[in-house]
Amino acid sequence: MRVWTATATAMVLATAGCGAVATDDGRAAAGAATICAHGTYRWSGVRQWQEVTALADPVTFPKGTEHYESTLKPVDDTVYRVVVSPVPRGVHAARVVTALGDRLKVDTPLADPSEVMRPEQAQFFSDTGELEGPYYSWGSISLVEADFTYTCGYTVPVRGRVRTWETVGVGFLPCSEPSGEDAGRTAALRLCPAGSPATEPV
Repeated sequence: MRVWTATATAMVLATAGCGAVATDDGRAAAGAATICAHGTYRWSGVRQWQEVTALADPVTFPKGTEHYESTLKPVDDTVYRVVVSPVPRGVHAARVVTALGDRLKVDTPLADPSEVMRPEQAQFFSDTGELEGPYYSWGSISLVEADFTYTCGYTVPVRGRVRTWETVGVGFLPCSEPSGEDAGRTAALRLCPAGSPATEPV
């Protein structure tokens, strides 16, 4: 899971024909340009960040511990949903999300409008290995939001906003090891002894 903040520099994606019908004087024929499905997106205000969704209880293992089982409990009752507002006429919300994923060159598809992320009341977690000392465990979601301007044919450009997420995950590390993620550091500040390496800024 990566977390970074993009600049507000706009980027235009490739476009296909929009099917708008032009009159001899260059104007769209009546009603022909109200629906246009293959336009271009200009993105700005792109932001990516992580939020902690669940935490385990603080734990310290005595030397020789080889197995750990626990549950991750939600930090609140937030329900995450994909939002595309407004959706340009002739374009499905999922296509807008896909266009944003193309802009970001994501490794996995962004969550589409059919997906909902609800907090699990008791998410089981286990680990086997040579465990010793204090550890921290957390759940997280990597969120994405951006402004877009959709232009197609002779239609009036549509300006809107997308909010979705890239990944949902969990982490389990010793407090001597930083996670390299904002969500991991937030969890470490809650669960690790003060001054632990895991609490250092990412």
